[in-house]
Amino acid sequence: MSAGAADRANGGVFYMVKGGSSGSSNRSSRSGPVAERPGTVAARPEPNGPGAESKPPGTNERNAPSAGRPNALPAGLIVVATPIGNAGDLGLRARDVLAGASRIACEDTRVTAKLLALYGIQTPTLSYHEHNARAQRPRIMEHLKNGETVALVSDAGTPLISDPGYKLITACLEEGVPLTAVPGASSVMTALVLSGLPTDRFFFQGFLPPKSGPRRQVLRELAAVPGTLVIMESAKRLRAMLADAAAELGPRPAAVTRELTKKFEEVRRGELPDLVSHYADAGPPKGEVTVVIGPPLADAGIDDTTLDAQLRTALAGATVRDAAALVTAATGLPKRRVYARALELSKDNG
Repeated sequence: MSAGAADRANGGVFYMVKGGSSGSSNRSSRSGPVAERPGTVAARPEPNGPGAESKPPGTNERNAPSAGRPNALPAGLIVVATPIGNAGDLGLRARDVLAGASRIACEDTRVTAKLLALYGIQTPTLSYHEHNARAQRPRIMEHLKNGETVALVSDAGTPLISDPGYKLITACLEEGVPLTAVPGASSVMTALVLSGLPTDRFFFQGFLPPKSGPRRQVLRELAAVPGTLVIMESAKRLRAMLADAAAELGPRPAAVTRELTKKFEEVRRGELPDLVSHYADAGPPKGEVTVVIGPPLADAGIDDTTLDAQLRTALAGATVRDAAALVTAATGLPKRRVYARALELSKDNG
């Protein structure tokens, strides 16, 4: 999915400082989130349109929503993280919840069916994604108000982070429906820890705009974030995005991660200009990727010409004070020096 889905919280953006509050994490790849084991027969694909609901063949009383089974889960919505690539990453608690829930709300019932089949889970599923969320949300809320346990999953990773689900969570809070989560796999966290870049502060951007102009504008705003940046991108736009990042952020260290937890997992590290050169020669990689970019560089001998260029760019859309603050954060140069130069440039342009 791309950023900006109707059922997403603030574009899927959150900021985390280690030891402070944090958000959940998302998946790495949309294609093939789980690999079927040899000899395993995947559950029969079901339609994924509005109102689509499936009950896999062989569903027994233990899985039936109305069954009074022992050790039943408490009523309410449970947000469950699923593997981002390796099916073995599904935790024991997540398995118990998926097997014991009254039903599972899935981004794509066909994708989730493959995962459920690997573990012999026969819980009924229904589709819930950005295109049918408005129609499906009242139906899911009705199940929850009737005392059922509904598990919410995405195709891979943790729901809500670049995935639908935020408005369903809001509806549960407004209606007093119990809500909890089962944490698990995350491409954001996995990419971050494998990048070799600072993890004490980071900002998850999600997907950047697909076109260069708006993308550079967002990157310009991100330049002042005093932490590591985590960005999701499609393979076909990777080189262009890295080039824009290099132009706006400078030669920061970065890591391009792909196929996380899968057989061909790859983490390529280097400065942004070097990564641009690599993908210009190698072409786009396979699958979706997660890019991690280091925090603003300390003063690395930035000359006056470079400083002026960054200030002129910042001054085009900000006041002198705000432009100076942005460039100071991005370059690590002394605040007084940057502000004084910004003031001079603004007078020249006036």
